[in-house]
Amino acid sequence: MKAYSQDLRERVIAAVKQGVQSQSEIAETFGVSQSTVETWWRHWRTTRSVATLPHAGGNPRVLSECAATIRAAVKQQPDITLAELCEQVAEQHGAQASPSMMCRELQRLHLPRKKSRSTTVSATRRE
Repeated sequence: MKAYSQDLRERVIAAVKQGVQSQSEIAETFGVSQSTVETWWRHWRTTRSVATLPHAGGNPRVLSECAATIRAAVKQQPDITLAELCEQVAEQHGAQASPSMMCRELQRLHLPRKKSRSTTVSATRRE
């Protein structure tokens, strides 16, 4: 979700500073929630700024340092399963990974996750 515009934040704070309307009326006027108005007002009172905070970055990827190992394992054995890849990474790097995490890492590395390209796509064959 994108952050609200700086202009909207400034207009809401200006309305709160005027004190003509309550915070719930201001929230309704500008189409934001009352908790948003309260949060912006509290932030403005403490910092004198209504600027958005930078993105915190989230959790670091566990398998980012294991890319070479994963590439080598897939090159050596193209039909390796996700569980087997997880075991190899745990043995060599000590990084615990779930099959879904390994699948996402394979997608980031642009490596195929199909076990074999010669298998049929579905159980029913076309004639």
